[in-house]
Amino acid sequence: MSKRRDSSRRIVVERGTYHDSVTLMLASRDAEATEGIVFAAAAAATPVNLELLEGRGFELPLDLVPDDLLIAIEGTDETAVEAAAAAIEARLSARPRAAEDSTVAAPRSLRSAARRDPGIDLAFVSVPGRFAAYEVANALDAGLNVFCFSDGVSLEAEVALKRRAVDAGLFVMGPDCGTAIVSGVALGFANVVRSGPVGIVGASGTGTQEVCCLLDAAGVGVSHAIGVGGRDLSAPVGGLMTIAGIELLARDSETEIIVVVSKPPDAAVAERVLAAVQAAGKPFVLALLGAGNLGGDDAVATLEAAALRAAELAGGHLLLEEPVIERATPGEVVGLFTGGTLSEEAGAIVAAAGLEYRFIDFGDDEMTAGRAHPMIDPTLRNEALTREAAGSAGVVVIDVVLGHGAHPDPAAGLAPLIRSALGIRGDNLTIIATVCGTAGDPQGLGAQMGALSEAGAIVTRSAASAGRLATAAGGGA
Repeated sequence: MSKRRDSSRRIVVERGTYHDSVTLMLASRDAEATEGIVFAAAAAATPVNLELLEGRGFELPLDLVPDDLLIAIEGTDETAVEAAAAAIEARLSARPRAAEDSTVAAPRSLRSAARRDPGIDLAFVSVPGRFAAYEVANALDAGLNVFCFSDGVSLEAEVALKRRAVDAGLFVMGPDCGTAIVSGVALGFANVVRSGPVGIVGASGTGTQEVCCLLDAAGVGVSHAIGVGGRDLSAPVGGLMTIAGIELLARDSETEIIVVVSKPPDAAVAERVLAAVQAAGKPFVLALLGAGNLGGDDAVATLEAAALRAAELAGGHLLLEEPVIERATPGEVVGLFTGGTLSEEAGAIVAAAGLEYRFIDFGDDEMTAGRAHPMIDPTLRNEALTREAAGSAGVVVIDVVLGHGAHPDPAAGLAPLIRSALGIRGDNLTIIATVCGTAGDPQGLGAQMGALSEAGAIVTRSAASAGRLATAAGGGA
């Protein structure tokens, strides 16, 4: 361990020390809640985190590697810094709570857990990316289906694992699978939605979430939402799990309508997916973003349209009132998103209008290395909102994703920043927020939308709507 100090700053480097990103986020919050603290962060020494700390004026050693732990604290005096350091240490050294029955030893592996309870058929893998492929392989060897939340798995490993799963009659959701709902059980980031006849296969976490939420708004429920990871429809993976998911929903008696959602797919793989869903023998909707009119009348161009079509097939009705842009604020359109597919969809609409634009996905793998996902810890995105709003942007577009696993009150951090930015820029800035959530989500959809609206943001319910509103605000056609 090495330390560098001045009267109100401290940098601590712990070599080769690992803590999961959520624990580091909580430690940082504990420290920042200490009286007299201006800034505090406990973070892995990844490039993104180093850039953040250097931008705040911290002097860092030159020989840092991502396996090192950084603790950076800035306070009004040394007493405050010392108290914040103690808060971080307390969080990082805390032992996990013992199980209710402490006389029974916890299983030491996925295999032993599966042997202990033959009723287990699904493993949830969330470990550092370099270990994830190994754990997924162990789960498959134990006869378990897998939900792999971890990213950082190589494409080659993903292909091999999914081929092994197909051969064994098992399922791999992921890697980098953010969302699934299986028989009403939420995995990863998922919203509180009613049960119903629509089954979803999604090569997009936030895309799946938006479709689920809009269906819920239409009074239509979901049987299952099967995540497959964002690379499943790439040429190397070949849609292995997407096709397996379609076949599963085709056999499922609770599923009457199938929706397939993905980021832009490989063209040949998209054709195979179309053939599989046509063979399923059930009404279907394809939302393969960027795939053109593949699928004819059963294909749609946006997530919003996918939910609308599926709701109609199920006998529901989706009515979304889109706000009206009363004045244009020309200038660059900047998107600051936590959901990759939401960012791509809104950005594509703005791009098609010929406006100058720049969209950033803070949930991208490079941005989340050593950090909690921005749906959990929105610090980087919120700081970017302040920075971009103070610049020359004419329109700033953000997303707010609610549900299980997400930040408990994202509007609480965003609303003051929105109010401040609009107070400074006045009539020269428009801020648009698309909120993905349901009335049943723990954060409270109405309360979140209300807080953002009261702060001055134009609030809507879909990424496509946010793209249209941004185009209008930016002066596009």
